[in-house]
Amino acid sequence: MRRLLFFAGGVVFGALLGATVVLLLTPASGSDLREDAQERVTDALSEARAAAEQRRRELEAELAALTNPASTKALVRK
Repeated sequence: MRRLLFFAGGVVFGALLGATVVLLLTPASGSDLREDAQERVTDALSEARAAAEQRRRELEAELAALTNPASTKALVRK
């Protein structure tokens, strides 16, 4: 039981020490890091939305071609 307590204490101490080192050595302030993270998330979401919209248009065109074969034949003949 005593070993477990020493181990848990070491883990807590190590976590606190690591967090302190990270805070002291971080090159930017917390607000700058949050803003940067928010910008990256926003950019990623807008890129994902644009890709989803493009794919949706492609799938709708494919569905229209499959459900209306006459228009596909007309396109092939031209």
